[in-house]
Amino acid sequence: MAEPILVAKREDKEFHLLPHMANRHGVITGATGTGKTVTLQKIAEDFSRIGVPVFVADIKGDLTGISKAGELSGKIGERLTMLGLAEAARFEDNPVTLWDVFGEMGHPLRATISEMGPLLLSRILQLNDTQEGVLNLTFKIADDNGLLLLDLKDLQSMLKYVAENAREITREYGTVTAASVGAIQRGLLQLEQQGADQFMGEPAVRLEDFMQTLGGKGVINILAADKLIHSPKLYSTFLLWLLSELFEILPEAGDLDKPKLVFFFDEAHLLFTDAPRALVDKIEQVVRLIRSKGVGVYFVTQSPADIPDKVLAQLGNRVQHALRAYTPKEQAAVRVAATSFRENPELDTVKTISELGVGEVLISCLDPKGVPGVVDRAYVVPPGSRIGPITFEERKQLIDTSLVAGQYDEMIDRESAFEMLEQRAIEKMEEEAAAKEEAAAAKEAAKAERAARTTARRGDSPVDAFIKSASRSAGTAIGGRIIRGVLGGIFGGSTSKKKSSWF
Repeated sequence: MAEPILVAKREDKEFHLLPHMANRHGVITGATGTGKTVTLQKIAEDFSRIGVPVFVADIKGDLTGISKAGELSGKIGERLTMLGLAEAARFEDNPVTLWDVFGEMGHPLRATISEMGPLLLSRILQLNDTQEGVLNLTFKIADDNGLLLLDLKDLQSMLKYVAENAREITREYGTVTAASVGAIQRGLLQLEQQGADQFMGEPAVRLEDFMQTLGGKGVINILAADKLIHSPKLYSTFLLWLLSELFEILPEAGDLDKPKLVFFFDEAHLLFTDAPRALVDKIEQVVRLIRSKGVGVYFVTQSPADIPDKVLAQLGNRVQHALRAYTPKEQAAVRVAATSFRENPELDTVKTISELGVGEVLISCLDPKGVPGVVDRAYVVPPGSRIGPITFEERKQLIDTSLVAGQYDEMIDRESAFEMLEQRAIEKMEEEAAAKEEAAAAKEAAKAERAARTTARRGDSPVDAFIKSASRSAGTAIGGRIIRGVLGGIFGGSTSKKKSSWF
């Protein structure tokens, strides 16, 4: 059995997250500046220490310090001393791989259009049933014709092909309308403007690269999301694809001694704000089912009210930092947060949430039988790694020496639907041009034949017709001189000088 993770402590009590219950998911909530990111860092490094790989979406860029060892000084030293943990503290670095959809702050992270699939794309693009049918039809035509859909321009080319051949396609596959194709194209354009052309392509990331260990520690995968979060559709696309792919490829595992992988999504409220119903339903479904694959999902946000009830109900391990209640809306959020815990008769949860200091929490974790613990008040144990971002030089060194260095850096653009359809268009144009030339030549030949037949009908012998045709072909200037010479001999006059010229 893996060692329990010490999350928080007070003078007389410790609060542990049990690894064999970690795939029951969790949530870390609290107002900005109350310390929830540090709590995330503490739990993530402890999962790594017991050999569990971690994936973290880093919204603010604060988590890269987890790759460097911390030190016993300042507020960290004071907190550890207060909790009686100074002598037992371990300051260690952790194996880290940096990722970035845009390829700027980490290794590029890509997926192909085929891997995304029509169902997931339809939900991200918020297509109606008719439009979803056309997108499914487009994928089917690509499959039937051996056209690979790898990047955005492949799908855009396929949609153009479908629109241009709508009549023939409708007879074979079903109704295709220009309006439906246009709606899909507009949605893809929005994704492209948010940077999806960099995310969708090859080489596609192997999910096995998120599940590596090094020296007995789980590798912590950090996704640079400070820029990505400003492209909400792309962020949603990435999240759903990643969770869906894991659910598809991982075998059933049941309850393990420790998870195969743990996901943390920082600032999760940005994921759900103004999210379409289909997106929320998909996340709820995946969170509910992926537990059986040995994957734990942890949301980090400001308030439990930011997370839909169906999703929140799946999150068994809960850590609540301070919430401020200055407005009626904030007071309602505090009450929601308080009621999300198992009640403690010795603690006024609503009042306590507003009184918590930085790094102080209300905590409830699942017990060995999966029952939520009674909510209690405690201090988060400081992490053993550096708090705060690493330098640019440290980041570069981390990228250059990571386990996946050089594997994803260069984008590959092999022959796929775009190139194949473009080549077909060129061949079609060449065939049409050749056909036009043949038609023109046939037309000229027919014209010449008609002219010869007309001459023959006028009574000319074949020899005469040939001579007249040759005369016309010789050119007007030469022909004119011949005619003038003949006429000059006949009508030129009767003087002896003129006559002598014939001899």
